[in-house]
Amino acid sequence: MPADPTRPHLPEASARWPADFLERARSGLKVAGVLVPLIKRHQELCVLLTRRSAALRMHAGQVSFPGGRMESADATVAETALRETHEEVGIHPERVEITGFLPPSPTVTGYAVTPVIGLIGADIEIQIDPGEVDAAFEVPLDFLMDSSNEMHSTREFNGVELPIVEFHHSGERIWGATATIIQQLRKVLIK
Repeated sequence: MPADPTRPHLPEASARWPADFLERARSGLKVAGVLVPLIKRHQELCVLLTRRSAALRMHAGQVSFPGGRMESADATVAETALRETHEEVGIHPERVEITGFLPPSPTVTGYAVTPVIGLIGADIEIQIDPGEVDAAFEVPLDFLMDSSNEMHSTREFNGVELPIVEFHHSGERIWGATATIIQQLRKVLIK
């Protein structure tokens, strides 16, 4: 677990960020945790992702890992990720075997997001909370670990063009912080 979940690891692309944007990414971030759920399916690992509810105020309709903002009752960022996963897709914390953590990543919306890697048994039943999640789906880990499946483009945020990476799988667009976390995971797994 990171010693300080408020101090994010800045991606290589941050060298091209404007100074004020870079400063905002280095300080004053709210702590969040997401679970990167790995499920063994038919002799391969799959990554569970969600498509956020279109009714949400922030990141509506975007693909993400289950997770969210740390609350005062959460003792650790791992507890945050597990609590949020239970709320969003019904996976009880006892069903998750935490295997590691990735460094916190900054988001353009002011969060330092710590990815918690967890193994989940194939017999798990997903029960989505329709107030938070429109759909849950799985993507083979092999697909996400193959860099030839990623696409690079830019996105304007507050008048600044930022580089982004994205994946497209079964009609779903995986981009933003979620795609950045997938790239971080790849670097750790393919060392």
